[in-house]
Amino acid sequence: MFKIQANMNKAHRDQVAFVRVCSGRFTRGMTAIHAGTGRPFATKYAQQMFGADRETIDEAYPGDVVGLVNATALGIGDTLYDGPAVAFPPLPSFVPEHFAVLRAADTSTYKRFKRGVEQLDAEGVVQVLRNDRRGEQAPVLAAVGPMQFEVAMARLDAEFGVTAGLEHLPYELARRTDRASEERLRGVAGAEVFTRVRDGALLALFTNGWRLRAIGDSIPGLTLDPLLVSA
Repeated sequence: MFKIQANMNKAHRDQVAFVRVCSGRFTRGMTAIHAGTGRPFATKYAQQMFGADRETIDEAYPGDVVGLVNATALGIGDTLYDGPAVAFPPLPSFVPEHFAVLRAADTSTYKRFKRGVEQLDAEGVVQVLRNDRRGEQAPVLAAVGPMQFEVAMARLDAEFGVTAGLEHLPYELARRTDRASEERLRGVAGAEVFTRVRDGALLALFTNGWRLRAIGDSIPGLTLDPLLVSA
């Protein structure tokens, strides 16, 4: 599964997971196994899409792309199989360099705001980070470039009817850390630790490379692993 897109049909507010058939034959209604969970997954609502046009597809073959409607159990990089178990390497994901706190302008829209943020995270438009200090209502968005923030804000407005504001944070670097290091970094100036919602990874953010090195020198033994593109 290589792409998720919500609200392609605004009349139904649906979500489509796009999968590419790698081998064998796909038939609509077949039950495959979700490689990540080992659970059966039904493919009742399968479509082929071209622009705004959709049509139900009954069969597909290697190389074909199938849209599975409202397949909310799927995430980007997930694999489905029918037969012997199959596993593929994870899809690459970006290493964030820009960070901003996102807040709904009107607290009465919080449910829609939360749903929209979850959808943007699932699609990979941005990465969503949280910690106890900022709370549920102020998630932090992580991105490669500021344009990702603009896309997220525009889609929240157009698709979920939510006006939101951004507060840019001073951090420029992210490192993977652990619980022990999180405790030791608590309250340290120029650093803050978050949980990445998508996979539960702990990320320590730093204002710049100099501050990262200074903290590493003053608090030896911290776990601060560089994020790889495939992290």
